Amino acid sequence: MSSMWGKNIKISIFGESHGKAIGVVIDGLPPGLELDMEYINIEMKRRAPGRNKISTPRKEVDSFDILSGFFNGKTTGTPLSSVIYNTNQRSKDYEAAKSILRPSHADYTGYIRYSGFNDYRGGGHFSGRLTAPLVFAGAIAKQILEKNNILIGSHIKSIGNIEEDSLNPVDIDNSLLKGLKDKIFCVIDDEKGKEMQEYILKVKEDMDSVGGIIETAVVNLPVGIGSPMFEAVESKLAQILFSIPAVKGVEFGIGFDITKLKGSEANDELYIEDDNIKTYSNNNGGILGGITNGMPIIFRTAIKPTPSIGKKQRTVDISRGINTKLETEGRHDPCIVPRAVPVIEAATALGLLDLMMEKDGLL
Repeated sequence: MSSMWGKNIKISIFGESHGKAIGVVIDGLPPGLELDMEYINIEMKRRAPGRNKISTPRKEVDSFDILSGFFNGKTTGTPLSSVIYNTNQRSKDYEAAKSILRPSHADYTGYIRYSGFNDYRGGGHFSGRLTAPLVFAGAIAKQILEKNNILIGSHIKSIGNIEEDSLNPVDIDNSLLKGLKDKIFCVIDDEKGKEMQEYILKVKEDMDSVGGIIETAVVNLPVGIGSPMFEAVESKLAQILFSIPAVKGVEFGIGFDITKLKGSEANDELYIEDDNIKTYSNNNGGILGGITNGMPIIFRTAIKPTPSIGKKQRTVDISRGINTKLETEGRHDPCIVPRAVPVIEAATALGLLDLMMEKDGLL
């Protein structure tokens, strides 16, 4: 099944954007794990729509209901299932144009793949709405990692051509990563963040959309996590990250820029400090041979512009077999990047937890 993922911890995501509910089943959680419900709620709110002017006006509180696998405040060890009820759909926005394919959406590919039986409302199972249960599962994974002092944090590196400085790849302040989580617009430089938000609003006025880059760091991971070749850290993270709608690129360390360097410049030279082996630089993003080397994991994720825009675009009416034009109606984000931050972190937490359970068993 395409919507199942994982080896040691498995998740299965179900539902459609405009269906009754969406949810997730998590298998492989250890018994006796105490879950902080407020922590999960905070993560869900970070992703939820309708929080500010740069988000879609569709309001979903994303409150969850745990149906199984959780008893007397702790996990039972059996599959944990959680459901999130959809409460603010406007499916009529999609009825009039149900056979008109929206550019850069999965309307055409989904129609072909599922022989026309796919739920087209709001993108159905292809919708970014399905990232809500992913965030729920990731919030549990993040709690397990944080009990081992492993922190994940992200910032909006760029929106369009507006860019802020990168994280220090060899010396990341833990308090900085924690502080980013408390921001509605997760940037290090608030002035740059203001400039980015003003640009998003300008694009919104033009009935258009814009994308951006999210930079993520993971600190305090032990050395030796991951395995060559197909269980490499990059392989595991890239696979789940590319499962997130709108993700079009992932690069680790300095990514494609490493091609511009000579070997003597690209290599991360080693030194010993307090019996720990470290590197002076971190061009490889904390991963060598697919295995963590103790330095921070650094990677960037490219998020494409929201494909639903108000501007008239050329497309096809698949039921009539003719060319036509479309002005997308409905409620959409002019920029999905801010709401994608907790989704990226959730996927990262799940990927790393799966790898750590492979090496050390249950945490």
